[in-house]
Amino acid sequence: MANNLPQTQGKTLPDAWDYKGRPAERLTTGGWTSAAMILGVEACERLTTLGIAVNLVTYMTATMHLSNATAANTTTNFLGTSFMLCLFGGFVADTFLGRYLTIAIFATVQAMGVTILTISTIIPSLRPPKCTGGDSACIPATGTQLTVLYLALYLTALGTGGLKSSVSGFGSDQFDDTDDKEKKQMGKFFHWFFFLINVGALGAVTILVYMQDNLGRKWGYGLCACAILFGIIVFLSGTRRYRFKKLVGSPLTQIATVVVCAWNKRHLQVPSHPSFFHDINDIEDGNTKTMKQRLPLSEQFSFLDKAAIKDPETREVTKWNLTTLTDVEEVKLVIRMLPIWATTIIFWTVYAQMTTFSVSQATTMDCHIGSFKIPAASMTVFFVGSILITVPIYDRIMVPFLKKSFNKPHGLTPLQRIGVGLTFSIIAMVAAALCELKRLNTAKSHGLTNDPTAEIPLTVFWIIPQFLLVGAGEAFTYIGQLDFFLKECPKGMKTMSTGLFLSTLSLGFFLSSVLVTVVHKVTGNDHPWLADNLNQGKLYNFYWLLAILSALNFVMFFSCARWYVYKDKRLAAAGIEMEDVDEPNFH
Repeated sequence: MANNLPQTQGKTLPDAWDYKGRPAERLTTGGWTSAAMILGVEACERLTTLGIAVNLVTYMTATMHLSNATAANTTTNFLGTSFMLCLFGGFVADTFLGRYLTIAIFATVQAMGVTILTISTIIPSLRPPKCTGGDSACIPATGTQLTVLYLALYLTALGTGGLKSSVSGFGSDQFDDTDDKEKKQMGKFFHWFFFLINVGALGAVTILVYMQDNLGRKWGYGLCACAILFGIIVFLSGTRRYRFKKLVGSPLTQIATVVVCAWNKRHLQVPSHPSFFHDINDIEDGNTKTMKQRLPLSEQFSFLDKAAIKDPETREVTKWNLTTLTDVEEVKLVIRMLPIWATTIIFWTVYAQMTTFSVSQATTMDCHIGSFKIPAASMTVFFVGSILITVPIYDRIMVPFLKKSFNKPHGLTPLQRIGVGLTFSIIAMVAAALCELKRLNTAKSHGLTNDPTAEIPLTVFWIIPQFLLVGAGEAFTYIGQLDFFLKECPKGMKTMSTGLFLSTLSLGFFLSSVLVTVVHKVTGNDHPWLADNLNQGKLYNFYWLLAILSALNFVMFFSCARWYVYKDKRLAAAGIEMEDVDEPNFH
């Protein structure tokens, strides 16, 4: 209906509408005013999610009386599910609800989950009684208590996944990429987006963790609930100013149609001349042409080309028996990205240790600065601080140096940035293993091996290097991945590509859970690596294992990165001019 309304040249946008379905006015919709409200809800989401996750291990062990391994797995499964549900949220946004409604609905779901979590910390019957003395006097949480806890956590995860899948895309919708001024503003939006994610994280690991440890969980989680509710109010208050885009349909449908078409035509021979293929030039619908960027026929994965063959024996043409060659090539682009996708998962397995076993290490060490005691989970402030410091150092120091010395005006390529991040993760696990050996030796020398509650006379600042290294690694890996997946994906698949990128975080957390479970079973109770009493375990061996796996993964990533050819180079080789992408090149 909105498409048929008259438009005023220069004053309205041809592909965006306001909340009433009218062509969006350039001066009264979009821009920084609406983008700021979207950034606000994302900052509140990050504050809420990390405010729960970063101190969840200590809550599971100290309050719910679960083992270290179970607590670590609960945390990583919670975070993994949050990011995996981004794919579901992206599908819902692209196919049914649109980005605005998806954010509003799933933010409300997240608020419900956090509210239930807060209530569970207030009502005594929803958590086990305090320990009366010694491990044997600690009663683990009952099935009902854990059910309420898991309901709260996974409602929060569902809300996080749906919200996070659409926030960056809806924010970019507020800028017109055909206008030079607004396109530059879009570039700044993505930098502020990453910055505010980490500002929210900084608030979580300082203010919220301090409240949880000193005032009580009900106050910490209650503030989380208030934060996400505030974010929802801010987001909804911008409704009149937002620019809305029409639903584009899920890219998963396109991938499915290409695969089905190719399978149905598997008996056909792939022709050598392009005229035998169906392409966007054969479609009379002008809107379809403008939404697609013609891609050259490539030799890789040629079996998929059969999906676009014009078969004269086909009586009734549908999308399930004939697709365009450009659709086929877009699916090939996604397939080419998968090796890079797979080799970045292990980094987030290393990242997961910063909110699980590294926090457990900190709880046993001397956390005092004078008379002030630092909450163990607040040590992750060094992790977040490392991210916030690394980004400007790279932007202001490394990029000019690379431009001057190596003729690289935009600094490292996305894959090179990911490679640097993976290298940091290897060094971080070596540092973590050495720190754990130092901690255990100190415990043994002071006769504290058999006392799980003893404070080891070793300053907690020994674990700072592993936080700093993983934080610097994330600054390179996260932005490198985001840049790679947004630049290299087809024009109409950016929401799915963002979900694909975020799924690497999810799978990294799930892989951490799998490794913990396997290691816990293999090492048993006689010589456990991951003991409930860390002073009797061999956590350093788990860190060495992650260092070795990360090193092997880096070798695989390096091979995949050398094999990969960037999309703009493929188009240039075919004589096709690269269209401007919606998202900026991160420096």
